[in-house]
Amino acid sequence: MSFVAAEIESQPDSWLRAAKLAHTPEVANALPPPDARVAIVGCGTSLYIAQSCAVLRENAGLGETDAFPASEFPHSRRYDHVVALTRSGTTTEVIRLLETLPKRNSTVLTTAVTRPAAQLAGATVALDFADEQSVVQTRFATTALALWRAHLGENLDAAVEDARRQLRRDLPDRLVACDQFTFLGSGWTVGLANEAALKLREASRSWTEAYPAMEFRHGPISVVDEASAVWLFGPAPAGLVDEITTTGALVVQANIDPMADLVSAQRLAVALAARKGLDPDSPRHLTRSIILADQ
Repeated sequence: MSFVAAEIESQPDSWLRAAKLAHTPEVANALPPPDARVAIVGCGTSLYIAQSCAVLRENAGLGETDAFPASEFPHSRRYDHVVALTRSGTTTEVIRLLETLPKRNSTVLTTAVTRPAAQLAGATVALDFADEQSVVQTRFATTALALWRAHLGENLDAAVEDARRQLRRDLPDRLVACDQFTFLGSGWTVGLANEAALKLREASRSWTEAYPAMEFRHGPISVVDEASAVWLFGPAPAGLVDEITTTGALVVQANIDPMADLVSAQRLAVALAARKGLDPDSPRHLTRSIILADQ
């Protein structure tokens, strides 16, 4: 079994640990208070999880919340608090951003308090139990999201059970045989759609795209056909499933927690890699942490 396959399977237990951690005073004090204007940053997978976290916080009525790539942070805007997601704690763009921010107004979610990002932030939430050996990130990302959701007051028991059921199910043969994949989301699941597409690109070099569900009609639907799968996270806009069905594409939609549905997309990435004879732990041109030379 690859490292990433084992890490995918371990996610439900990691989510439960994160949910307990979220209710400790240390984490409550590290994360932004209600009504604070917050920016959440990350790179790659962490950016897409940041997108989901930002929508969830704002929808919960806790204050204006934006998400940005760490390299594109708008320094002209005023934020009360910045939260950075970084599995390695060494990502160059995150480090460079934290160096420019007031330390008291920043929090890092990472795997170790000894790494550079944690040293630069005013507070750190360490998810060491969710660290990974694979280059392809799965467990840390969803565990950070689980912690965030629990911090916002959500009960994750249903998500955990949904994920466990998905892990016991075989992926449909037709799905694994597809050549093109489009992931769609709405609200906080747009970030999950982006992340699912990235997982397939990284692990299996697949042709994948991701869009807000309502945007799919505005051009992207023209790319799908009988060799495509269109995967919807959460409820579909009215009429969209019928429109996709007329293209001949396989519609993938599950009435489960979207975070658990992402687990199935992760499993698909590993299955596609196996079909192509690829190592899902070591995608070409990628390393576990992107560390750039000083300029």
